[in-house]
Amino acid sequence: MIESYLTISSASEGFYKEKGSKFLAFAFPVATEDEVRERLEDLRKRYHDARHHCYAYILGAEKGSVRANDDGEPNHSAGDPILGQINSKHLTNVLVVVVRYFGGTKLGVSGLINAYKVSAEDALNNATIEKVYLTHCIRVDYPYESTNEVMRLINDFEIRVKDQVFEVACILKGEVKVTLVQALKEKVQLLKDTGHKLELLVE
Repeated sequence: MIESYLTISSASEGFYKEKGSKFLAFAFPVATEDEVRERLEDLRKRYHDARHHCYAYILGAEKGSVRANDDGEPNHSAGDPILGQINSKHLTNVLVVVVRYFGGTKLGVSGLINAYKVSAEDALNNATIEKVYLTHCIRVDYPYESTNEVMRLINDFEIRVKDQVFEVACILKGEVKVTLVQALKEKVQLLKDTGHKLELLVE
């Protein structure tokens, strides 16, 4: 079971120049293909006079969606080197786009591979990499007199609270790491066995 993955926390940029050609690299955290399209469209508008907008992305904790696009460059000379840099840092939910302005001198396939690799690497080196833990959404229903026990659950199981209702009948909604779900279930059952009227729902 996958428990966590690495991604970047915010957008970053890189740059490379070779024989007059400029390679502007942009790395973005993305979660869906719709976000990928939006980022690409934005860059194509901003750099509409560039010859190529080559890119690669990986999506999903299990890296189930992967694509590399050469955008008119020779096959496998742009998208694959960009993708290789994402893979080399073991990242997912990341899009890297390299915008090329042609400088008048052809670089050859090996030159292009190096240029797209180095520019993508520069953008990712300028990014902050973060570890994201997979979580389950939970809901705990409990009487007000069990509030102290629920507060301890929040602390002990690192529950990220999304919403809380404090009334006669209280509700806690939050997220807990997948690795802690089973232990949380066991703790709630232990509390129920000792007289607390807690109900835990894990989505």
